[in-house]
Amino acid sequence: MEWVKAIQTLRAGRRAGVLVTVTSVRGHAPREAGAKMVVASDNVWATVGGGNLEALAIERARQMIASGVAAPEELTAALSDKAPYQHGVQCCGGEVTLLLEPLPVVPSVAIFGLGHVGLELARILARHDIELHLVDSRPEQLTAERLAVLDDAIASVHVHNVPVLPELVVRELPPGTHAVIMTHDHAEDAALCDAAIRNDHLATIGLIGSRAKWARFQRKLAEDGNAPESIARITTPIGVSGITGKEPAVIAVSVAAWLLELFTAERRPAPAHREAKA
Repeated sequence: MEWVKAIQTLRAGRRAGVLVTVTSVRGHAPREAGAKMVVASDNVWATVGGGNLEALAIERARQMIASGVAAPEELTAALSDKAPYQHGVQCCGGEVTLLLEPLPVVPSVAIFGLGHVGLELARILARHDIELHLVDSRPEQLTAERLAVLDDAIASVHVHNVPVLPELVVRELPPGTHAVIMTHDHAEDAALCDAAIRNDHLATIGLIGSRAKWARFQRKLAEDGNAPESIARITTPIGVSGITGKEPAVIAVSVAAWLLELFTAERRPAPAHREAKA
Protein backbone atom coordinates (compact mmCIF):
# COMPACT_ATOMS: atom_id res chain seq x y z
CA MET A 1 0.00 0.00 0.00
CA GLU A 2 1.26 3.45 -0.93
CA TRP A 3 0.52 4.99 2.47
CA VAL A 4 2.41 2.21 4.30
CA LYS A 5 5.48 2.77 2.11
CA ALA A 6 5.16 6.51 2.71
CA ILE A 7 5.28 6.05 6.50
CA GLN A 8 8.34 3.83 6.10
CA THR A 9 9.99 6.47 3.91
CA LEU A 10 9.36 9.22 6.45
CA ARG A 11 10.65 7.10 9.31
CA ALA A 12 13.81 6.12 7.42
CA GLY A 13 14.44 9.77 6.57
CA ARG A 14 13.63 10.91 10.14
CA ARG A 15 10.95 13.27 8.88
CA ALA A 16 7.63 14.10 10.53
CA GLY A 17 4.29 13.56 8.83
CA VAL A 18 0.57 13.11 9.39
CA LEU A 19 -1.57 10.07 8.57
CA VAL A 20 -5.02 11.14 7.35
CA THR A 21 -7.81 8.55 7.50
CA VAL A 22 -11.44 8.76 6.38
CA THR A 23 -13.25 7.60 9.53
CA SER A 24 -16.88 8.18 8.54
CA VAL A 25 -18.92 9.08 5.49
CA ARG A 26 -22.52 10.30 5.38
CA GLY A 27 -24.15 10.39 1.97
CA HIS A 28 -22.06 10.56 -1.19
CA ALA A 29 -18.30 11.10 -0.99
CA PRO A 30 -15.31 10.51 -3.28
CA ARG A 31 -13.69 7.93 -0.97
CA GLU A 32 -14.97 5.31 1.45
CA ALA A 33 -14.26 5.03 5.18
CA GLY A 34 -10.79 3.62 5.72
CA ALA A 35 -9.13 5.48 2.83
CA LYS A 36 -5.76 6.91 3.87
CA MET A 37 -3.29 9.59 2.86
CA VAL A 38 0.10 10.57 4.24
CA VAL A 39 1.18 14.20 4.34
CA ALA A 40 4.71 15.55 4.80
CA SER A 41 5.87 19.15 4.73
CA ASP A 42 6.78 18.82 1.05
CA ASN A 43 4.95 15.77 -0.26
CA VAL A 44 1.66 13.85 -0.25
CA TRP A 45 1.07 10.13 -0.79
CA ALA A 46 -2.29 8.52 -1.73
CA THR A 47 -5.59 10.38 -1.53
CA VAL A 48 -8.71 10.82 0.60
CA GLY A 49 -10.78 12.22 -2.25
CA GLY A 50 -9.17 15.32 -3.69
CA GLY A 51 -10.78 18.73 -3.95
CA ASN A 52 -11.54 21.06 -1.07
CA LEU A 53 -11.71 18.17 1.44
CA GLU A 54 -8.21 16.96 0.69
CA ALA A 55 -6.77 20.49 0.44
CA LEU A 56 -8.12 21.32 3.90
CA ALA A 57 -6.62 18.13 5.31
CA ILE A 58 -3.21 18.82 3.75
CA GLU A 59 -3.26 22.40 4.99
CA ARG A 60 -4.09 21.39 8.57
CA ALA A 61 -1.65 18.48 8.52
CA ARG A 62 1.20 20.79 7.56
CA GLN A 63 0.22 23.22 10.30
CA MET A 64 0.39 20.30 12.76
CA ILE A 65 3.84 19.32 11.50
CA ALA A 66 5.14 22.88 11.72
CA SER A 67 3.87 23.41 15.27
CA GLY A 68 4.74 19.94 16.57
CA VAL A 69 1.18 18.92 17.47
CA ALA A 70 1.29 15.50 19.15
CA ALA A 71 -2.41 14.66 19.63
CA PRO A 72 -4.67 13.36 16.84
CA GLU A 73 -7.37 15.66 15.51
CA GLU A 74 -10.65 15.24 13.66
CA LEU A 75 -11.71 17.35 10.70
CA THR A 76 -15.25 17.26 9.27
CA ALA A 77 -16.17 18.74 5.90
CA ALA A 78 -19.53 19.00 4.15
CA LEU A 79 -19.40 18.28 0.42
CA SER A 80 -22.04 20.72 -0.72
CA ASP A 81 -22.12 23.83 -2.87
CA LYS A 82 -23.80 25.57 0.10
CA ALA A 83 -20.99 24.69 2.53
CA PRO A 84 -18.07 27.04 3.16
CA TYR A 85 -15.09 26.22 0.97
CA GLN A 86 -11.55 27.50 0.55
CA HIS A 87 -10.12 25.41 -2.27
CA GLY A 88 -12.96 24.97 -4.74
CA VAL A 89 -16.54 23.67 -4.59
CA GLN A 90 -17.08 19.96 -3.87
CA CYS A 91 -20.75 19.09 -4.22
CA CYS A 92 -20.92 15.32 -3.87
CA GLY A 93 -23.69 15.84 -1.34
CA GLY A 94 -22.20 14.03 1.64
CA GLU A 95 -20.19 14.73 4.77
CA VAL A 96 -16.78 13.27 5.56
CA THR A 97 -14.90 13.07 8.85
CA LEU A 98 -11.14 12.67 8.77
CA LEU A 99 -8.74 11.63 11.53
CA LEU A 100 -5.35 13.35 11.39
CA GLU A 101 -2.70 11.39 13.32
CA PRO A 102 0.77 12.89 13.79
CA LEU A 103 3.71 10.74 12.73
CA PRO A 104 6.54 12.19 14.81
CA VAL A 105 10.23 11.59 14.28
CA VAL A 106 10.95 8.80 16.74
CA PRO A 107 13.97 9.04 19.06
CA SER A 108 17.23 7.41 18.05
CA VAL A 109 19.69 5.91 20.56
CA ALA A 110 23.08 4.32 19.99
CA ILE A 111 24.52 2.12 22.73
CA PHE A 112 28.27 1.67 22.38
CA GLY A 113 29.18 -1.42 24.37
CA LEU A 114 26.82 -4.37 24.84
CA GLY A 115 28.27 -5.69 28.07
CA HIS A 116 26.17 -6.36 31.17
CA VAL A 117 24.85 -2.79 31.48
CA GLY A 118 24.55 -2.21 27.75
CA LEU A 119 22.43 -5.31 27.19
CA GLU A 120 20.16 -4.47 30.13
CA LEU A 121 19.73 -0.96 28.75
CA ALA A 122 18.95 -2.35 25.30
CA ARG A 123 16.28 -4.62 26.78
CA ILE A 124 14.54 -1.64 28.38
CA LEU A 125 14.80 0.68 25.38
CA ALA A 126 13.65 -2.06 22.99
CA ARG A 127 10.18 -1.79 24.54
CA HIS A 128 9.82 1.74 23.13
CA ASP A 129 9.14 2.98 19.60
CA ILE A 130 12.64 4.21 18.80
CA GLU A 131 15.55 3.55 16.45
CA LEU A 132 17.99 1.52 18.56
CA HIS A 133 21.58 1.11 17.37
CA LEU A 134 23.74 -1.49 19.13
CA VAL A 135 27.49 -1.15 18.59
CA ASP A 136 30.30 -3.39 19.88
CA SER A 137 33.79 -4.32 18.75
CA ARG A 138 33.41 -7.84 20.23
CA PRO A 139 31.49 -10.19 17.90
CA GLU A 140 30.54 -12.49 20.79
CA GLN A 141 28.50 -9.67 22.37
CA LEU A 142 26.28 -9.38 19.30
CA THR A 143 25.44 -13.00 18.53
CA ALA A 144 21.86 -13.89 17.65
CA GLU A 145 21.65 -16.06 20.77
CA ARG A 146 22.70 -13.23 23.09
CA LEU A 147 20.39 -10.69 21.42
CA ALA A 148 17.45 -13.09 21.39
CA VAL A 149 16.07 -11.18 24.40
CA LEU A 150 15.28 -8.40 21.90
CA ASP A 151 13.33 -10.58 19.48
CA ASP A 152 10.00 -9.07 20.58
CA ALA A 153 11.31 -5.50 20.40
CA ILE A 154 8.99 -2.67 19.52
CA ALA A 155 12.05 -0.61 18.58
CA SER A 156 13.73 -0.90 15.19
CA VAL A 157 17.00 -2.56 16.19
CA HIS A 158 20.16 -2.01 14.14
CA VAL A 159 23.22 -4.12 15.03
CA HIS A 160 26.69 -2.78 14.19
CA ASN A 161 29.43 -5.39 14.52
CA VAL A 162 32.66 -3.42 14.08
CA PRO A 163 35.76 -5.32 15.28
CA VAL A 164 37.98 -2.41 14.19
CA LEU A 165 37.40 1.32 14.80
CA PRO A 166 33.84 1.33 16.16
CA GLU A 167 34.09 5.13 16.29
CA LEU A 168 33.52 5.13 12.52
CA VAL A 169 29.89 4.21 13.24
CA VAL A 170 29.36 7.65 14.83
CA ARG A 171 29.22 9.49 11.51
CA GLU A 172 26.70 6.95 10.16
CA LEU A 173 24.15 7.50 12.92
CA PRO A 174 20.94 9.40 12.12
CA PRO A 175 20.80 13.10 12.97
CA GLY A 176 19.57 13.72 16.49
CA THR A 177 20.81 10.40 17.89
CA HIS A 178 21.51 10.10 21.61
CA ALA A 179 24.88 8.33 21.95
CA VAL A 180 25.58 6.34 25.13
CA ILE A 181 29.19 5.22 25.56
CA MET A 182 29.78 2.28 27.92
CA THR A 183 32.27 -0.10 26.32
CA HIS A 184 34.57 -2.57 28.07
CA ASP A 185 37.69 -0.59 27.12
CA HIS A 186 38.55 2.91 28.38
CA ALA A 187 40.72 3.51 25.30
CA GLU A 188 37.74 2.67 23.10
CA ASP A 189 35.52 4.96 25.19
CA ALA A 190 38.02 7.80 24.74
CA ALA A 191 38.17 7.30 20.96
CA LEU A 192 34.36 7.26 20.79
CA CYS A 193 34.13 10.46 22.86
CA ASP A 194 36.57 12.16 20.51
CA ALA A 195 34.65 11.04 17.43
CA ALA A 196 31.30 12.00 18.96
CA ILE A 197 32.22 15.59 19.81
CA ARG A 198 33.63 16.07 16.32
CA ASN A 199 30.18 15.25 14.84
CA ASP A 200 27.60 17.98 15.36
CA HIS A 201 24.62 15.85 14.35
CA LEU A 202 24.33 13.98 17.68
CA ALA A 203 21.67 15.20 20.11
CA THR A 204 23.50 14.15 23.28
CA ILE A 205 26.63 12.24 24.23
CA GLY A 206 26.53 10.28 27.47
CA LEU A 207 29.50 8.57 29.09
CA ILE A 208 29.42 6.03 31.90
CA GLY A 209 32.26 6.13 34.41
CA SER A 210 33.86 7.63 37.49
CA ARG A 211 35.04 11.18 38.14
CA ALA A 212 38.65 9.99 37.87
CA LYS A 213 37.97 8.49 34.44
CA TRP A 214 36.32 11.71 33.27
CA ALA A 215 39.23 13.83 34.53
CA ARG A 216 41.65 11.72 32.45
CA PHE A 217 39.37 11.91 29.41
CA GLN A 218 39.06 15.69 29.65
CA ARG A 219 42.83 16.06 29.62
CA LYS A 220 43.22 13.66 26.70
CA LEU A 221 40.45 15.29 24.66
CA ALA A 222 41.97 18.73 25.23
CA GLU A 223 45.44 17.48 24.26
CA ASP A 224 43.93 16.12 21.03
CA GLY A 225 42.79 19.63 20.08
CA ASN A 226 39.17 19.64 21.19
CA ALA A 227 37.80 22.97 22.41
CA PRO A 228 36.37 23.21 25.96
CA GLU A 229 32.85 23.83 24.61
CA SER A 230 33.09 20.67 22.51
CA ILE A 231 34.26 18.58 25.47
CA ALA A 232 31.38 20.05 27.51
CA ARG A 233 28.91 18.36 25.14
CA ILE A 234 29.63 15.08 26.94
CA THR A 235 27.36 14.31 29.90
CA THR A 236 28.88 12.25 32.68
CA PRO A 237 27.83 10.66 34.91
CA ILE A 238 24.61 9.64 33.19
CA GLY A 239 21.36 8.48 34.72
CA VAL A 240 18.83 9.80 37.20
CA SER A 241 20.40 10.95 40.45
CA GLY A 242 17.67 9.44 42.62
CA ILE A 243 18.31 5.91 41.34
CA THR A 244 21.48 4.52 42.91
CA GLY A 245 23.21 1.15 42.84
CA LYS A 246 25.96 -0.65 40.97
CA GLU A 247 24.01 -3.66 39.69
CA PRO A 248 23.82 -3.64 35.85
CA ALA A 249 20.01 -3.67 35.86
CA VAL A 250 19.86 -0.74 38.27
CA ILE A 251 22.33 1.32 36.26
CA ALA A 252 20.39 0.50 33.08
CA VAL A 253 17.09 1.64 34.62
CA SER A 254 18.72 4.90 35.72
CA VAL A 255 20.18 5.59 32.27
CA ALA A 256 16.93 4.62 30.55
CA ALA A 257 15.00 7.04 32.79
CA TRP A 258 17.45 9.81 31.88
CA LEU A 259 16.95 9.07 28.17
CA LEU A 260 13.16 9.04 28.54
CA GLU A 261 13.39 12.49 30.11
CA LEU A 262 15.33 13.65 27.04
CA PHE A 263 12.71 12.12 24.71
CA THR A 264 9.95 13.95 26.59
CA ALA A 265 11.81 17.25 26.33
CA GLU A 266 12.21 16.73 22.57
CA ARG A 267 8.46 16.20 22.13
CA ARG A 268 7.53 19.23 24.20
CA PRO A 269 6.67 22.16 21.90
CA ALA A 270 8.74 25.29 22.30
CA PRO A 271 6.98 28.10 24.20
CA ALA A 272 5.36 30.72 22.02
CA HIS A 273 7.39 33.90 21.62
CA ARG A 274 5.84 36.91 23.24
CA GLU A 275 6.67 40.46 22.34
CA ALA A 276 8.01 42.52 25.21
CA LYS A 277 5.67 45.26 26.32
CA ALA A 278 6.93 48.82 26.23
